[in-house]
Amino acid sequence: MIDYTEIDGNPELRALIFYPRRGMDACPSYASDSLVRVADDIVISCRFYSGDSANPWILYFHGNGEISSDYDDIAPFYLQKNLNVVVADYRGYGLSSGTPTLMDLLKDCHPIFSSVRKELFQRGYTGKLWLMGRSLGSLSALELASSSPDEIKGLILESGFASIVSILRHLFSTLLPDDEGLAERIEKEALAQAGRIFLPALVIHGDRDTLVPFQEARKLYDALGSSQKQLLVIPDADHNSTIFSDPGLYFGAISEFVSGKESE
Repeated sequence: MIDYTEIDGNPELRALIFYPRRGMDACPSYASDSLVRVADDIVISCRFYSGDSANPWILYFHGNGEISSDYDDIAPFYLQKNLNVVVADYRGYGLSSGTPTLMDLLKDCHPIFSSVRKELFQRGYTGKLWLMGRSLGSLSALELASSSPDEIKGLILESGFASIVSILRHLFSTLLPDDEGLAERIEKEALAQAGRIFLPALVIHGDRDTLVPFQEARKLYDALGSSQKQLLVIPDADHNSTIFSDPGLYFGAISEFVSGKESE
């Protein structure tokens, strides 16, 4: 697990990294909510969007400033492609308790993953489980993919990055700790983590993303240890428009990627 303790210890940086939103929209008929206990006094909210019980499941870690119910209007596109989705929140987001930090984000994804697997089994769902991380959520997805490969079929990363240090340098360089060794260590650990991931992987990025520049997607893609990896560039898409710039391309690529690997 990458050690972000020193970044978490900087309240100014932490306030720039996380934009927690509390609350949750009413659950639609095609979804259900669950609370995952990740610590004695901390629960994380998750929303399950389910279709056929045999369809694959995507455990989705959303972007910053989002909550799981934001996907009420997006999940039907996955369901139309015969993909079930469960969207997980972070501490302080949705109905979750606590306050978010990078270290807790990495630690919490493990009990979330275990709880989701258990709940799907108890509900009688038999589809394979995939990971997906968007933007900040790529950190959770990469952490799980590097440590639980036997239980995961593949990895999808959207608008993501291997190391948050690169993004902090890009956006908030004056607030980074004045310690080049710290930045180099985190960068090295992040790229090494990606190199330990041998799962099939799909990396999706907009070519006009100024928040997480495209070169970060290329660096992440190159670092992944997988021999079965794809890089999908969405033309004219920025950080938050990869879906809406070309929904057919976006969902078609995810569906083709998952269905192709499901048959192997």
